[in-house]
Parts: sequence; structure tokens; C-alpha cells
Amino acid sequence: MTVLNVAFIGSEELARRLGKKGDVRDIESYVHKESRNGKNAVLSFLRPLRHPERIRPLLSVLDVARTGIVEVQRIDAALGEVMVALSCAGIKNGHVVISPEKGEWVDVDQVKIIIGQAGLENWQIHEGELDEHSLRDSLFQILDANTKELEILESAPLVLPVDQSFNVKGVGLVAIGFVQSGSVSKHDDITVLPSGESGVARSLQVMDDDVDKAVFGDRVGIALRNLREKSLQRGSMVVSSGSDSLVCHEKSTFEIIPAPFQKRNLVEGDVVHAASNLQFVVGRISSIERNTAKVSWDSPLWIRSDGQSRIVVVQLDSLPMRIIGSASDISEN
Repeated sequence: MTVLNVAFIGSEELARRLGKKGDVRDIESYVHKESRNGKNAVLSFLRPLRHPERIRPLLSVLDVARTGIVEVQRIDAALGEVMVALSCAGIKNGHVVISPEKGEWVDVDQVKIIIGQAGLENWQIHEGELDEHSLRDSLFQILDANTKELEILESAPLVLPVDQSFNVKGVGLVAIGFVQSGSVSKHDDITVLPSGESGVARSLQVMDDDVDKAVFGDRVGIALRNLREKSLQRGSMVVSSGSDSLVCHEKSTFEIIPAPFQKRNLVEGDVVHAASNLQFVVGRISSIERNTAKVSWDSPLWIRSDGQSRIVVVQLDSLPMRIIGSASDISEN
């Protein structure tokens, strides 16, 4: 079963037209399944809640999404921040649905200017009555077009950030998260970071179905044995035992690629957050020259050793645009 995760920023009404509602946390999921070319394919629409009050759910969605849908009901600062976040997360293809609130009007030309300035020129704009069947078909076409890329990501080393963990009677310790790269199978030996403790994948569940294997893009629940409950927490990383797929950064040096519309310049002593692989790690800038910053992190920042981590730099008090930019050429120092 192949899954395309879609960042969905819009109303619950539109989300329900596109998929069947699933679990709810600080992110809602809506799922649509189809049989295509003899195989099951899934569109998973991930809707962050409480934006703009909270930015972390939005950034968590962008960590796992490959494309996006933004419903524009009004033009405001929150819309600009969403578009900038999508751009900094590298989501260059998606759909904008113009859907003004009753009695209101949205200037489509202004929307085009915003998405262009945000670097999202390839996004399609939908006006008038939306054909959700056509929209879903275009998303499946993205899935079909990225088959080779998905195969490469599936064959990469396992990286599975944990966003929930708990004990289930009769099952034991369960970790839930999105497979960011690679795959995990029943009976695989795994290691949890940063605790360094090892265990075994006892069973796997994807979309409420028991499976033998979970691959890149899947949201999976793993029942684990030989692990203490305290070894798992939100932000822990599950990797294959003996793997070097992640590098621990306590301090980092990186180039900041400034976000569109962002006018604020960072200075020494500023506090920032790095959003990457479902982590949201706080750090303080120890020095900065031009756009090259050195940052000391309050807790370890785990970076993929293959260089494929998306890293969005955020400053929470930098309203109305909290997205500072993205990090490039990151190295441990």
C-alpha cells in the first residue's frame, strides 16, 4: 500500500469531502483509498489544528508531506506564514483552493502574487466549484510520478520519529510515528535514540491493519518488547540496530536561507527553534556572520546522515512571520 501524505490547511468541511476522518491529536487525518493499477494507493490528508495560535503542528505536517492543499477563505498574515512555511519545507507543488467565506470575496490576483513571491509558482489555483474527484486524481498522479523516488526513500536506512508512546494491555509498549525513511518489519531489531536502548518490533499496525512491514510515508504503530517505557518519549527516534542513519548535534553550524517576506535579522544571543523530522528543538545563537549561524541546542538535534533532513528555522516571538528560513549545509561543531 503506497501512501502520499498531503499537507492540508483548510476547513474541516473541505477535508471531509476529500477523505474519511481518522485519528485526531494536534493533527487531524483524513484518508482516501483507491485501487490503482492493481495496487492499493492512499491519500492521507494531514490537517494541523490551532494555527496560527500554534505553529508546531503545521511544521510537523510539513515534515512528512510531499505535496499540499491550501484553502484560501481570506487573505491575512496567517495565509502568508503558511505559504512561506510550505516553501521553506521544500513543498514546491500543490493546490490552492479559493473558497471565500459567505458574503466575502478573495482577490485571486493577490493570491497569485503571494504564492509567486513565496516561491510556489508551480502550485495550481482552483476557483469556483471544486471537483474533488479531479483534485484527488491529480494527487494520485503525483504519487505515480514519484514512484522511483519513493523506492529510493524506502530502501534508505530507517528513521522513525516517535510522536506518541504508551502501554497497551496485552500488547505492551507501543510507539507511533511516521516512517521518514527506510522501512521496518516485524521482528526487526531496533534502537531508540537518545536513550540508546534496543528492542524488537513485535508487531506493526498501519491504518488499523496489522502488517508485516511499514515503509516510508506510513504512519505506523509498533509494539515493542525488551524496552523500558521511560526509554520512549515524544521526539525519540527509532532506527535499525547498528545503523548510523542519524547524527547527534549538540551544536551546529549552518547557513540560513532567508524566508520570503522575512525582514528580521538574527543576532548573537537570539533563541530559535529547529523543526526537523518531527523534532522541535530550541537553541541559542552563539555567533552569526552574514547568514552563517552557530547554534547551541538545549537538547540533541538528530540530523539524517544522508543529508536529506528538511530543517525549518523558527523564532516564536517574531510575529507575524515566525518562519525565519531554512537551514542549509548543516554541520556538527
